[in-house]
Amino acid sequence: MDTEADSLHSYPEKVCLMQFSMPGEDALVDPLSGMDLAPLWQALEGRTLLLHGADYDLRMLYRDYQFIPHAVFDTMLAARVAGMREFGLSALVESLLGTKLDKGPQKANWSRRPLTDRMIVYARNDTRYLHSLATLLADRLRALDRLDWHRQMCAQLVHDCTRATEGDPDGLWRIRGSSRLEPKALGILREVWMWRDREARAANQPPFFILNHDHLLALAEQAARGESVDALIPKRFSLRRRRALFEALDRGARLRKASRPLPLRPRGHRLTHAQRLRLERLEARRNRHAATLNLDPSLIASRSDLVALASGCERQERALLPWQKRLLIEPDDRPLSPGASTA
Repeated sequence: MDTEADSLHSYPEKVCLMQFSMPGEDALVDPLSGMDLAPLWQALEGRTLLLHGADYDLRMLYRDYQFIPHAVFDTMLAARVAGMREFGLSALVESLLGTKLDKGPQKANWSRRPLTDRMIVYARNDTRYLHSLATLLADRLRALDRLDWHRQMCAQLVHDCTRATEGDPDGLWRIRGSSRLEPKALGILREVWMWRDREARAANQPPFFILNHDHLLALAEQAARGESVDALIPKRFSLRRRRALFEALDRGARLRKASRPLPLRPRGHRLTHAQRLRLERLEARRNRHAATLNLDPSLIASRSDLVALASGCERQERALLPWQKRLLIEPDDRPLSPGASTA
């Protein structure tokens, strides 16, 4: 299975096409046609779905249709767990099956109808080779005794991508780079971000088509200093859009100090000497196993995972998959007691 969305052309994005390959048939399902999809979800119950890079697809399918698959076999994850460094779909199909795929329509507008012949071929190719890839990759994982590692990761992927999460309105507008801003600039950024979101929804365009993140940060910084922002306003903006933007800038600048958002505290804590030593041991152990197993070290644990473990975060240790825990955690290297200082 695979899906195509219109994230580069619409806002908010939506699932525009679903592809399924079965023995002897590559089928396309058009969710924009208004058909009742309930029989489709019923037909998929209890099945293991083969996907490549399933994260985005699963999140979209859960958000739009509350669909939760019984299980998935992610061919991208399988390739990574098998130690392969080139794990894109095209690279795998070419290296393992000897077929070169056309990636031209990858960024096409999938909400357009009718689909072009080239788009149809591209869409079908995204699922046509998944069964063959999954078979070959499962054999590799079995030979490496890592098939269960992959199963654990896929189960965690389904869990993470198909659960309701409470929105964090305060976190939405805190874009990359905003941590350096002072409260006044943060208040302006929040107002400008909300203005951009409204404009994007009204125009049915991705927000970066209106203004990109760097533009928002520059506007907030200069407006907070009382400097002119005229040079930062794109000439393509209509008079109405310019006026709405300046109103947002003014609202942010006029916020009272008590109403301004505060910079977020760094999430991490300074490690004690004992915790730094534990981090070094964990990192060395991870890297040693990764080199021996020919794995990307981040598959075993990311840097932030290691820091949390070194800090004595029991929740982080519980979040490790069984195979990761066996490689990382040794009996004489348990987390520090809850009462240990992290200041």
